[in-house]
Amino acid sequence: MIFWYNISKIILKNRVTWIISLLLFVGLMAWQASKMQYSYELAKILSRNDPDFVEYENFKNRFGEDGNVLIVGVENDKIYELKTFNAWYDLNKEIKQIEGIKNVVSNANLSNVYKNESLKKLDFLPLIKQKPTTQAEVDSLKAKIKSLPFYKGLVYNEAGNAHLMAITFSQTTLNSKNRISIVEEIKQKTDAFAIKTGMSVKYSGMPYIRTKFTSKVSQELEMFLALAFAVTIAILFFFFRNFKIVFFAGVVVLMGVIVCVGTLVLFDYRISLLTGLIPPIIIVIGIPNCIFLINKYQEEYVRTKDKMLSLSIAIEKIGKTTFLANVTTSIGFFVFYFTGSPMLLEFGLVSAISIMATWLVSLVLIPIMFSYLAPPTEKSVQHLENKHINKFLHWVDFVVHNRRTRLYWLIAGIVAVSFYGMTLIKANGYVVDDLPQNDPIFMDLKWIEKNFQGVVPIEVAIDTKQVEGVTNPQMLNKIKVMQREFAKHDEFTKPLSLVEAIKFVYQGYRGGDEKYYQLPGISELGELTNYTQLTNAKGKESAFTSFIDSTKRYTRVSFQMADIGTAKMKILIDKLQPKVDSIFNFNKETKQWVPKEKQVSAKITGNGFVFM
Repeated sequence: MIFWYNISKIILKNRVTWIISLLLFVGLMAWQASKMQYSYELAKILSRNDPDFVEYENFKNRFGEDGNVLIVGVENDKIYELKTFNAWYDLNKEIKQIEGIKNVVSNANLSNVYKNESLKKLDFLPLIKQKPTTQAEVDSLKAKIKSLPFYKGLVYNEAGNAHLMAITFSQTTLNSKNRISIVEEIKQKTDAFAIKTGMSVKYSGMPYIRTKFTSKVSQELEMFLALAFAVTIAILFFFFRNFKIVFFAGVVVLMGVIVCVGTLVLFDYRISLLTGLIPPIIIVIGIPNCIFLINKYQEEYVRTKDKMLSLSIAIEKIGKTTFLANVTTSIGFFVFYFTGSPMLLEFGLVSAISIMATWLVSLVLIPIMFSYLAPPTEKSVQHLENKHINKFLHWVDFVVHNRRTRLYWLIAGIVAVSFYGMTLIKANGYVVDDLPQNDPIFMDLKWIEKNFQGVVPIEVAIDTKQVEGVTNPQMLNKIKVMQREFAKHDEFTKPLSLVEAIKFVYQGYRGGDEKYYQLPGISELGELTNYTQLTNAKGKESAFTSFIDSTKRYTRVSFQMADIGTAKMKILIDKLQPKVDSIFNFNKETKQWVPKEKQVSAKITGNGFVFM
């Protein structure tokens, strides 16, 4: 007790020093808090050492981030009417000119492959060189697109009545604040198109969903913070019925919130769905500290009639109690620091520091502020003799001491029911988990899934373990077999891969006949490489650079899938991964696995997989 007695003396004898120090500290934290930013990246929940996380990070370093395509969709048979198509064409060009947009793909700017015999190469030329002026030009374009199977399922659906515009964001824009303004600018232009043509426009894709979620999170966190503050202040007023007490308790928790946000900035963290919950938590935890101190002070003043003595006793008695309560709560949150998850680490560390900082602010500021105020009046301490509260507490005391057996049975029953309830919990998450089914984002996503399977990115990252191993005909055939395996499941879209690109090029090489949309044989594949940049692909000069690295050792196969939930996705992935392994590494003729050191690494990864 001597320790806490000395603490009370240090606080009350150095009131001016403490106030100045606190004001300077909170002012510094407020300055830091003014630089607060929201997180625009996907939540990093997995540990940095998790094999799946490492695999995905390696994939992103090699090919860039997936999930960077915003989808604009329309469902209308009139898209190929001259006036409507030209409006769609103009929209395509306008969006392409927005800074931060890397590429736009729709039926208004597709390319085809043409064989150039004189130069012994293949030319990638646009199907439409300028805006059409006649309906005949649009009809001709429609026929050309229909003859190119590569684009079916990518820019138009099987029925041909739904059409997409795929808008690719640059990597620097994708995870920055600029993404919000770009999405809004795209939406303004597409809304204008919708008004002009009378078409209903759908929006989806990970950039759009993430942007809308970030906006909703920021708005709801601010609302949640305001409501938490309002409710706790209302409870304070109901209990004390004194505006001064409510005001100063509010000042204390507000300082705690400022310290919390300032701490986030000092650690270079950003407000995410989880760290955004810390300020409301600080309000909920900080208010009881104020209540205990003020209540004990008033209780002691009624007994001693000495203001400073009462404040000293309040610090001694309640300082110790609240310290133990807050330090155990702080430790409970700090445990998240050791999970290895970056998201939980940030949450645990900032929560622990903020809880103890708020405790310290309340312990110092409440006694000092009340030391300058007039002593409590008889009216302000009436709550100490509240008949209803006292009656309830006497009943609790009676039950604890005289009905212990019944109490044990009651609590045991509650615990048993709770344990049973825990067994019913099923871990299942969706990309649009928190949205009601009548939300436009949810409804547009379901439209995309109905017509184009989905927008959740799934990748197969392939390491052939050999330089130029990707161009090996056997490897290409194995990729084709793997794609057929995925095609058995309706949840997946048509893939984008080196194999699909070669099939597209081969069709052009053979004059454009649709029947040649296939993977050529070994001899023809050799001839085809003489016409393409496949063997000397460098940087952005090659049409294949999205699918292979510069050494042609690594490749990718990109799918999109429906938002079927993590439970179903896990079952599906667990079923597919062994089949992928056997396709690349099991010799059916010898019925043996390829030696481990020579095995091809083909791992399912991607944004959707990491989310699962």
